[in-house]
Amino acid sequence: MKELIEKYRDINQYDLSCSEAIIYAANDKYNLNLSSDALKMMAPFSGGMYEKDTCGIITGSLSVLGIMLTDKNSHNSPILQEAVLEYKNQFRKTFEQTDCDYLYGIHRNEFTGCNPLIINGGIILETVINKYLSKKMEK
Repeated sequence: MKELIEKYRDINQYDLSCSEAIIYAANDKYNLNLSSDALKMMAPFSGGMYEKDTCGIITGSLSVLGIMLTDKNSHNSPILQEAVLEYKNQFRKTFEQTDCDYLYGIHRNEFTGCNPLIINGGIILETVINKYLSKKMEK
């Protein structure tokens, strides 16, 4: 995910937000075949939904988990619930908070922006996907 996130965060080529970079990278990595309209759905989650609320890395990652782990709907997808809670717990354990304002204040710098944070959030996402996708396949 690291290289894909770096690609989509390149201001000279794509310049995508945190939430967008996560879903674009996952789309490539996992061959999700999302349409350009589907990818645009992540835009409103940029900058913690433009108010520095829930971090876009989380909203992007949870959207990917939804795409990959939802069976018929959320009520019929117990593995999705487990995966979402694990992702959020791992994110909190690594970064203390899920709030964009807090994370932005601590992790963003003028040279790399939030890229290291996005990359690490993507690595957590990969770990959760690997664990729960195999569980889903076992069902």
